[in-house]
Amino acid sequence: MKRANPLPLPSFHDPKNAERWEYSPDPQRLYEEAGEWRHRHAIAPAATDGTNIHLLLIDVQRDFCFPRGSLYVGGRDGRGALGDNLRTAAFIYRNLGAITNITTTLDTHFAYQIFFPSFWVDRDDRPLAPHREIGSDDIARGEVRPNPAMAKWLCNGSYPWLLQQVKHYCDELARAGKYKLYLWPPHCLLGSDGHALAGTIHEARLFHSFVRCAQSWAEVKGGNPFTENYSVMRPEVLSRHDGQPLAQRNTQFLSTLLTADAVIIAGQAARHCVKSSIDDLLSEIAVKDPALARKVYVLTDCMSSVTVPDGKGGFVADFTPQAEEALRRFEAAGMHLVRSTDPIAAWPGLSLG
Repeated sequence: MKRANPLPLPSFHDPKNAERWEYSPDPQRLYEEAGEWRHRHAIAPAATDGTNIHLLLIDVQRDFCFPRGSLYVGGRDGRGALGDNLRTAAFIYRNLGAITNITTTLDTHFAYQIFFPSFWVDRDDRPLAPHREIGSDDIARGEVRPNPAMAKWLCNGSYPWLLQQVKHYCDELARAGKYKLYLWPPHCLLGSDGHALAGTIHEARLFHSFVRCAQSWAEVKGGNPFTENYSVMRPEVLSRHDGQPLAQRNTQFLSTLLTADAVIIAGQAARHCVKSSIDDLLSEIAVKDPALARKVYVLTDCMSSVTVPDGKGGFVADFTPQAEEALRRFEAAGMHLVRSTDPIAAWPGLSLG
């Protein structure tokens, strides 16, 4: 039987660490603390759970979670991801005895990818700036084009192939009707400090792993240079212009989530990687059994939207309305919108057996 009553926060948990870019927990100390915590609170190993509750934390990485990150998700109040991570960590600690598995996704990029300005130049071969959209009409008019210097190592030196591929990519995005190609600042570059998980989240997921004797799962996404990969379930575009496959769906992880008894979702950013992941999960559910949507719980107070302040009290970009619309759609499909402070034992349809 799972522990239904919420647990206290462990003594090592310091809320101030949620705002410290440089904070990193000591895994050995956590392992030692976990044994005593397990004994004191009579917490059973996750393998004995009668109900498999899977917590999916999307892209809770430093570049998204701190103001000094290259793509900080500040929300409208400027504190978005900082507060989200504090609430998420507390949720994990309080419900340690109920959560069976935790998976963290890792947005993982390289210097030259189609959604970075470095991939592109303008008609005068000047570099582009971030936070702009590109469509196939922009390419056709010659306003932007792929950086020719990439062709040799990206597609065996065939620049015509590269031109065709980027046009195809933009056309596929338009056909899907989800996004237009958006150029982001370089973020979550593999090997960078910004790629790492926020320390307070890493601490909580490791403590859960050691206390429950459960693996600390992670799903890596985003390394294909020719496609965005907002969703952990699949890249945005799966095909090349010549009909060959470009990428594939993450069918194994989809199956992992769909076989769980309950899936709880939180992370960054609400309008992009969170929304895309839930959309793809919902699409799979619609094919298999629409009733499965009822086992998905979205932690609405543990995610925020990308905003780009204009320095005048407004925003150059604000994706909050789109995120709010998506949440309404998920609820209409049967998913549950919950808050991290709501007692998990009282969530609708959730059994803690």
